[in-house]
Amino acid sequence: MRLLLDTHVVLWWDADDSRLSALFRDAIASADSEVFVSAASAWEIGIKKASGKLQAGASVALTIRRHAFTALPVTVEHAEWAGSLPLLHRDPFDRLLVAQAQLEGLALVTVDEQILRYQVPHL
Repeated sequence: MRLLLDTHVVLWWDADDSRLSALFRDAIASADSEVFVSAASAWEIGIKKASGKLQAGASVALTIRRHAFTALPVTVEHAEWAGSLPLLHRDPFDRLLVAQAQLEGLALVTVDEQILRYQVPHL
């Protein structure tokens, strides 16, 4: 399975947070899964750290390496697709993750009900 982690899932995984469901834990840990983390999530985390809204520890790059995830860059195609999505969700980072999941054939791992209003494969 090819998974794209929503930003909160990246943070929960790295912190071994109990809010991460057994379904998500099993899917992420599975040897059959290829797990992606978007550059958009790194950007979102950086902004929230800088504004004082988030006290996350390690850098996203370090988290990706430590857990053997795959970094997913943001392309112009991703950005254009995100911009063309209906305004079901106003968060630009989440819209970008939806576009990446749709274009790259990834299942989005999220608990965000707003994101799930889009037609995107998800757990």
